[in-house]
Amino acid sequence: MRPGNHTIDEARQGEAMESRSGGSRKLYLESYGCQMNFSDSEIVVSILADAGYSTTKNEAEADLILLNTCSIRDNAEKRIRHRLQRLKSGKKSKPKLKVGILGCMAERLRDQLLEEEKLVDLVVGPDAYRDLPRLVEEIEGGQKAVNTLLSREETYAEIEPVRLDDKGVTAFISIMRGCDNMCSFCVVPFTRGRERSRDPQSIVAEAHDLFDKGYREVTLLGQNVDSYKWNVDAKGIVKNEAEPVVRFAQLMGLVSEVNPDLRVRFSTSHPKDMTDEVLEVMAKKDNLCKYIHLPVQSGDSDVLKRMNRGYTREWYLDRIAAIRRIMPDCAISTDIIAGFCGETLEQHEGTLSMMNEVRYEMAYMFKYSERPRTLAERKFEDDVPEEEKSRRLAEIIALQKVHSKERTTVQFGKTYRVLVEGPSKRNPEDFQGRNTYNSVVVFPKGESKAGEYVYVRTTSHTPVTLIGELVSEAEAKAEGYIA
Repeated sequence: MRPGNHTIDEARQGEAMESRSGGSRKLYLESYGCQMNFSDSEIVVSILADAGYSTTKNEAEADLILLNTCSIRDNAEKRIRHRLQRLKSGKKSKPKLKVGILGCMAERLRDQLLEEEKLVDLVVGPDAYRDLPRLVEEIEGGQKAVNTLLSREETYAEIEPVRLDDKGVTAFISIMRGCDNMCSFCVVPFTRGRERSRDPQSIVAEAHDLFDKGYREVTLLGQNVDSYKWNVDAKGIVKNEAEPVVRFAQLMGLVSEVNPDLRVRFSTSHPKDMTDEVLEVMAKKDNLCKYIHLPVQSGDSDVLKRMNRGYTREWYLDRIAAIRRIMPDCAISTDIIAGFCGETLEQHEGTLSMMNEVRYEMAYMFKYSERPRTLAERKFEDDVPEEEKSRRLAEIIALQKVHSKERTTVQFGKTYRVLVEGPSKRNPEDFQGRNTYNSVVVFPKGESKAGEYVYVRTTSHTPVTLIGELVSEAEAKAEGYIA
């Protein structure tokens, strides 16, 4: 959302906001890793709110501290271990404090964290959050508690998440859980289980509820949204003839109909499953944002085969060509791994040439990090020296900076309909939002408010940010604004 088939932002760390509960016990929650983890944290807060916990932004007043974790790379796990060590030291001055770990790391390292290293009191996997009230009662009674059972059915479809974004403008909607792809470098199938999709009506109902509460953008989340399917099994057989079959293209259409002022994004697509039908639906609807995150991982077909990605370089470029044909102005971002097992210098150069051909707006770029239990660990040697991985990654990053600047320059000089998200990070006197291409746009506040749409004529730019001025709707229409 790692790197796998989802967008990773390892540096992000979230604190739970004040929740709907007035419980006397206090929960402090941190989220690491992909967007799916942040979405799961909102489910956790909802479940524990019903169990009498209110959330706090003040760690010092917490009775229970939970870390929702990521296992996609070794560096992610190291950061969380350091955090747990600090919390363990802090418990000496607050012996009643309980610490738990949720998510992918909990699934993978439950015995080490609970028994061997004694870093936590509670370990709960991604499919066991409904069991949290019972497990919390156990640890409050002085016991250790664990539930990391994976499920083939759990989607948390009927649980209303407690939104942790205090801006109240954008929100995540989880449309499916798990992954069946078995990429050789990825731990997700082992930590999140098999793929299953949510009832589309529950997704649409959640989107309606968010819009009614003032949210104006939703991101549909899944490890591989293109494989979303409802009322049809893995072999393509319809389960219930009386019910419609809903795949991702139809689901996007349903969500887009909630309201024209509700923007819809999604993450993440898989090149082997993206259909022209999805692209055609996107092209027809102004509120379906013209932005696709399409992880390539490598530009070499032999490396892609070792990665078990299910497509070749030629297939990937065919999907890029389809995007450009159906939505010529669509923005595209990607994930890239440097130094995967057996990657030669020529194969690395194949990735650079892929980047030059596609010219991505943005990329998440990483060195390969061997993960336990994966096919790559069992079958291949991690044989690219660390120094060479770093060198190759530096080349990838340098090239992407050039392309990102190019793409920002292409967008400069136009007028956009922008959703106001809140104050600019660099200057609180300005607002910032994003355009349909997911580019950040900064502009003077004027009379605008967070959650409103405004029209911004861009007047300058940095390598990755557009800067502009507010214009009226009439001016924007006259200039042919981009929705």
